[in-house]
Amino acid sequence: MGKFRTGSKFATSLMKISIYGNCAIMEREGNKMKKLLLGVAAIGLSGCSWLGLGGEQTQTVQQYGQYNDQAKSDGCCVGGKTLSRWNVEAAVGPEFFVGGDAITGDRINSIPGVTSQNQSFNDVYGTGIRYELGGSYALNPNTKVTANVNYANASANETTLGTVNGTDVVGTLSDYERYGIEAGLRQYARPVAVPLVNSIRPYIEGKAGVARVSSIDFVNSNATATVLPGTTPFIEGSWVPTATGLVGIETPVFDRFTLGIESGIRYTGVPQSDTSVLSAGVPLAGTNNGGNNWSVPLQIRGRYRF
Repeated sequence: MGKFRTGSKFATSLMKISIYGNCAIMEREGNKMKKLLLGVAAIGLSGCSWLGLGGEQTQTVQQYGQYNDQAKSDGCCVGGKTLSRWNVEAAVGPEFFVGGDAITGDRINSIPGVTSQNQSFNDVYGTGIRYELGGSYALNPNTKVTANVNYANASANETTLGTVNGTDVVGTLSDYERYGIEAGLRQYARPVAVPLVNSIRPYIEGKAGVARVSSIDFVNSNATATVLPGTTPFIEGSWVPTATGLVGIETPVFDRFTLGIESGIRYTGVPQSDTSVLSAGVPLAGTNNGGNNWSVPLQIRGRYRF
């Protein structure tokens, strides 16, 4: 009987050791499994971060990051974003005239006692203002096709159109107004980290289009009716070509919205002269053969991405 009890205790001890041993093995295997799962998760999160899709990315990546088709999923990670390729944009700013002739005094008819001089566009007209409304489509995260409709206006200063028999013909050209449409291509560089705004993104853009220049009159003339009427048609309303080259930077302001500033050079072609009064044989005819101009825009542009 004593031997039986001793054997039972020994068997019980073996069972406990076996159970404890199995538990220890299972615990070790469980720890290994946890470490493996954590490793896989870490690798997955690193991959998303490397692709610019992780939730820990800066505002720069969120604003400038991946473009995917709308039908696709939102990325591989929580916090990944899929944004539309379509954007709506608006811009406003001054337009500084730097070249072109508003008055072409060197093209007048040769009439005794009549003289005139060329006057540049920036001498005759003050600083203009320009408005744009349009949109863009992202071909990829760095390239956008752009299009806009625009309006520009500038007021003229009093000027001397020329001299007739020793008398100055003084007056003012009516406002310069231009309505246009443009299309272009914008190419972005990589985002650059800067203080205060976190990041900026430089870009260049080229645009071409057409514009309708409104008719222009020479008004408030001090000349007598025998020289020129008080209001003389000067430029006919006409369509002209336009071309623009821009450089700029933009920065994220809040989710989906960026704000930028841009400048460059813009060319506007020559409108049609109005010869209903300033025809051959009339003093100062030919002074209205200009109207083309070069300008430097300085615009603030906002872009909202859907």
